Amino acid sequence: MSLIKKLPFRQSLSQEIANAEFAYAAGSRTASRTIFEFFLMVLFIGAITACEKKNPTELHDVHWDRDMCERCKMVVSDRQNATQVINPATGRSYMYDDIGCAVLWFKEEKIEWTDKAKIWVTDITTGKWIDARTAFYDTNNITSMAYGFGAHENKATIKEGEEIINFTEVSKRIFEMEANEKRKAH
Repeated sequence: MSLIKKLPFRQSLSQEIANAEFAYAAGSRTASRTIFEFFLMVLFIGAITACEKKNPTELHDVHWDRDMCERCKMVVSDRQNATQVINPATGRSYMYDDIGCAVLWFKEEKIEWTDKAKIWVTDITTGKWIDARTAFYDTNNITSMAYGFGAHENKATIKEGEEIINFTEVSKRIFEMEANEKRKAH
């Protein structure tokens, strides 16, 4: 006897199918009711799993070379310097080709939820998405909009002797660059 035939679930399922087939062949309303109950159960299970609540600050899928930077409208293609901002209230995702565009977008668009926003940035060495507010940044990189800040998950991946700054300092320097008319990145 096979393992499947030994399982009580399989035996009862086989019996149910046989009973349903017999009832259906006999023209009984029981077969219709059994089929109806089965479909109701499938719909109920589907409804439960479809209503699973997702984390609103969870990363969204990126469509490299198709998604556009929310600020400058360039196509996001640099997998080592991309930024994604999530509105925690709505779960909406905004893509950027450079951390500089994201920082400036908050100010230019007068975004009220700036302090609550979840900001993700790709690690310049691994391409892994990391929290932009806790990342470490070096300052001598070639980036899409020439701000030059590369995010790192930890300090160990930053070359010895390179300046290491935090997100607050990155933001401050981006505003300083934009204030300098000769240096504007866009």
